[in-house]
Amino acid sequence: MTSKKTNSIKVFIADDHDVVRQGIKTIISDASDLSVAGEAENGEDALEKIRGLDVDVIIMDYDMPKKNGLDALIELKTFRPKLPVIILSVFPEDHYGIRFLKAGASGYLGKSNVTRQLVEAIRRVANGGKYISQTLADKLVSGLNKDSEKLPHENLTDREFQVFHLIATGKRLKGIAEDLHLSVNTVSTYRSRILEKMEMKSNADIIHYAIKNDLIK
Repeated sequence: MTSKKTNSIKVFIADDHDVVRQGIKTIISDASDLSVAGEAENGEDALEKIRGLDVDVIIMDYDMPKKNGLDALIELKTFRPKLPVIILSVFPEDHYGIRFLKAGASGYLGKSNVTRQLVEAIRRVANGGKYISQTLADKLVSGLNKDSEKLPHENLTDREFQVFHLIATGKRLKGIAEDLHLSVNTVSTYRSRILEKMEMKSNADIIHYAIKNDLIK
């Protein structure tokens, strides 16, 4: 069910957890200048609904079925390039936030901070701004001209990073291929590139690295 307020900022929510969507809708309902324009529980459904919807801001989870937040964001920018998107995630902003900002997101918000920061984030991106934490802003500044100091996973392309993340969570190549709509051979090629770039030998190395660097929960 969507809420309607005159001259409000219309927000679309994409998250596969009903309890999260309900929580976000409650936060939005308490703000006089915000309203819910629609919702979806996966990336494909979100893209389909957004195409014909009057919406001002998208709130999108990273880890969704059928099409994850990064893929959905990249596709969304092909037909609604100016529509601001705030990515929600349980994953650390210093590892994931920069990647999403480069892909076109207007903000990145950890789910633990939603209650305190969501309304401010929505208002800021709706007015053409960006929303990131001070920690992430400091990392962006300090990271300028320091490519040589990047962690190994930061040198992966977006697609390689997606495959890396799915391997780290224990997914088999066939499952990854289905999730990303790729062939198993293509996923295997990405895996080989990841191992080469990160100087690793096996999936176990990837999993160990991801746990050590807080890249999976």
